[in-house]
Amino acid sequence: MLLPDKAALARLLTRYRAEERSVLAQPHRAELHRALEDTAYTLCVLMDERTAQAAVRAAERYLGRAGHGPAPERSPARTESGGDRRYSPGGQTR
Repeated sequence: MLLPDKAALARLLTRYRAEERSVLAQPHRAELHRALEDTAYTLCVLMDERTAQAAVRAAERYLGRAGHGPAPERSPARTESGGDRRYSPGGQTR
């Protein structure tokens, strides 16, 4: 299996955590949910996992962050649209 670039994966994981915090802070904003779902899907594809939780755990292990908790606080990431919505951050497939 090909493994993703560690720097790109670290940026994606940081973006996922920032989007996760944004959704928790403003759950009524659909565009934040879409951005989180897109990022979760990308993590799932890169890490060859079926759920966002499994993809995050795999990414953290690969980056050597296992057991260190979420990435440090960052400013919210910009929103990108598009992508497949089959995977949700909650781990349920649609």
